[in-house]
Amino acid sequence: MSLAVSLDRIHSHAKHNRWMRYWAVFCRVALAAGFLPSGFIKIMGERFTSLSDNHPMGHYLEALSHTGYYYTYIGIAQMTAAALLLIPGTAALGAAMYFPIILNICILSLAVRFEGSLITSPLMVVANLYLLCWYYDRLKFILPFNQPPAATLALAPRSQQFPKAFFAGAAATVALVVGLTRLYDVMPRNTLRDCRSQFNNSRRTIAGYRFCDCIHIQGQPLDQALETYRKTPDDAR
Repeated sequence: MSLAVSLDRIHSHAKHNRWMRYWAVFCRVALAAGFLPSGFIKIMGERFTSLSDNHPMGHYLEALSHTGYYYTYIGIAQMTAAALLLIPGTAALGAAMYFPIILNICILSLAVRFEGSLITSPLMVVANLYLLCWYYDRLKFILPFNQPPAATLALAPRSQQFPKAFFAGAAATVALVVGLTRLYDVMPRNTLRDCRSQFNNSRRTIAGYRFCDCIHIQGQPLDQALETYRKTPDDAR
């Protein structure tokens, strides 16, 4: 059995399950809701957050907001992808357009340790991947597989059975994403006060305060602030 036939059969069984169809609709609406406000704000020429310019993400957003029509273009792209997701006939195109945008946001959030989207952006990437798999029958023609004749593929019967294994895997994925984002031992946080609070009652108070000052007062890059933190010894007892 070829890979293409196997994928078609798996996809056919999944797409004829009522609960997985509901999940696809939920992902479409949730992803669209994530891009509509941020895209609209960019089109209006406003910054999406009120972070300090000294914050690593604040640096990026401030510079991005001064890129003229490129900033507007990003907003239009976000709103277009969101609108396409909400229309059943264009949802596959919307999912394909959405993916590179949210993947970029996810990598950026992880790189600068931005709490505002540190958890949500990886989950949005996973939801987007689900939609790309859901619309595999529309997108498969761009994949480097030999497609079998449609007549050889039997339609799977409609199923009302709740896919326990799938949703258990989805819950495990959410837990894994949340757990992985908790591996960061030091976070810049959104304000100086919040940044310092993570080091209270620890043996790294001085080092932590220096790290926060490097970020929120001096506006140093995250890597440089982390280097200062690591070079500072533990508090004396």
